[in-house]
Amino acid sequence: MIADDHDILRRGVRMLIEARGDLRVVAEASTGREALALALETKPDIAIIDYALPELNGRDLTVALKKELPKLEVLIYTIHNREEAIVEVLQAGARAFVLKSDTERHLLAAIDALSLRRPYFSGAISEALVDQLLRGKSKATLTALTDRERQVVQLVAEGKLNKQIADILEISIKTVETHRTSVMQKLNLRTTAELVRYAIRNNIAEA
Repeated sequence: MIADDHDILRRGVRMLIEARGDLRVVAEASTGREALALALETKPDIAIIDYALPELNGRDLTVALKKELPKLEVLIYTIHNREEAIVEVLQAGARAFVLKSDTERHLLAAIDALSLRRPYFSGAISEALVDQLLRGKSKATLTALTDRERQVVQLVAEGKLNKQIADILEISIKTVETHRTSVMQKLNLRTTAELVRYAIRNNIAEA
């Protein structure tokens, strides 16, 4: 499965994969929520996910996918090489990380590695660095927010209204308001603008 909000990139990745003959793309998604639904429907062996997905970012999508489909292997394919983002997705359960600036061979090599249940990291980040980061403390992992609160924060940062958030998450508006209030109290924030800045600084949403 390929999850990326850029149509041209998805088509390019699909062509690269299916040119191999031994690989098949079973689903494509442009948002994190669509990716989760399609994964549950098609049950792919490997999911290629962009970190900066709308509605449900790469980290939170990985958490949801691994919860529902524990055997699914997740490959993060992104432009982001920030250490905090890398640590977040690895702790969420992803086992491969390739930058979009890397050559095509890295993407295919990552797919081959995951098919054998082996991790893969492109030249931008070595396994030794990954181990070092995972052993250390990362400011990105210190947040006290629950997964649902992170989802609400991302949708708020993307400009969604409470009713829209309630519809997307299939919860009541009152529950959305409760989550927002809880987040503001936990983070000691007073305005929506401050919440948006927090989301961007902590890799929950894109600027």
